[in-house]
Amino acid sequence: MSKFNKKKDAAVPAVNTASLPDIVFMLLFFFMTVTVMKDSTLKVENTLPNATEIKKLEKKDRVIYIYVGKPTREYEKVYGTESKIQLNDKFADASEVGDYILMERAKKPQELQNVLTTSLKVDKDANMGIISDIKQELRKVNALKVNYTTYEGDAFRNLQ
Repeated sequence: MSKFNKKKDAAVPAVNTASLPDIVFMLLFFFMTVTVMKDSTLKVENTLPNATEIKKLEKKDRVIYIYVGKPTREYEKVYGTESKIQLNDKFADASEVGDYILMERAKKPQELQNVLTTSLKVDKDANMGIISDIKQELRKVNALKVNYTTYEGDAFRNLQ
């Protein structure tokens, strides 16, 4: 009498997992290509100053970084609270900057060696004397293209 009968033995079909490995490997390759490896651990406090006239560096492979600031809390007991220079993952004196620049320049391809920029990431509370010493060492090794890394903003906020 009933026209519509319910199927009592209707089972849910199994999920097709044939394409699952393809999806996993596609995601793996995607994250492998877009992930940037960290090249150094910051051991100094680095609160960058603000500036109004800034320009973004286009090619990061042509930049050599020098960090200047007070050592972080875990390094204060060993190195004190005066501003220090960090080259890659170690603390250094201003006299070591020239050798560091020459070493980093030698690691780069020949066509990039003459267009390298030295970027100074200096804490806004750092002593200007240490910056002057770094610039003297850069002049000795003919690394005259110097960049100061800053945040965009009102420069008067640096005075606080």
